[in-house]
Amino acid sequence: MQHSTVGSQAERRGVNWSATWVVLVSCLTGFFQACASTTGSIEVDQFKGVDASAPGEYVIRVGDLLSVQVYSDDKASSRPRVRSDGRITLPFLNDIDAAGKTPGTLTADIESGLKGVIVNPKVTVSVEESSPLSISVLGEVTKPGLQPLQYDAGVADALAAAGGLTPFADKDRIFVVRTRPQPVRIHFTYDALTRAIGRAALFRLKAGDVVIVE
Repeated sequence: MQHSTVGSQAERRGVNWSATWVVLVSCLTGFFQACASTTGSIEVDQFKGVDASAPGEYVIRVGDLLSVQVYSDDKASSRPRVRSDGRITLPFLNDIDAAGKTPGTLTADIESGLKGVIVNPKVTVSVEESSPLSISVLGEVTKPGLQPLQYDAGVADALAAAGGLTPFADKDRIFVVRTRPQPVRIHFTYDALTRAIGRAALFRLKAGDVVIVE
């Protein structure tokens, strides 16, 4: 009977060890699956940022030289350059946000601000000198580094400027890391970019973005 009891205890320990290994293997499997997933990112089709818009809508950037013409008062006109904080300084208004807006939106904002000092202000904003768009492309691309691009460039343009993907690239793991106005990691696939599927083809890069190919 004693032998039987010892044997039963050994069997229970064997079952316990087996169960422990099952749990351990399951945990490790889940860990590696999580590492290979897109956890922590948002799909480009769910990204609601204003920059995922159609090409052709110029968005003012840091470094741009603007011409602000106020027709009802020449003293209010100026040629400000967008500072690193994204703002410009204007007569009567002091600092005003400019980066991230279209010239039309900035025009409306300036007119609204001037109504307190000028009767029925008429304003025109134009971009005299556009700063080059430089985007960092990192990871599994042929020529990683800072790439000069046109202002309305998309992710496919950035990949092309970087010489395309390497043979080791995971075509399902392409990301854009954007830090402003809030940090976000946006997920793309090579198939969606090259076949212009969904919002991937409409997404526009902006200064400060980083493209990463894993």
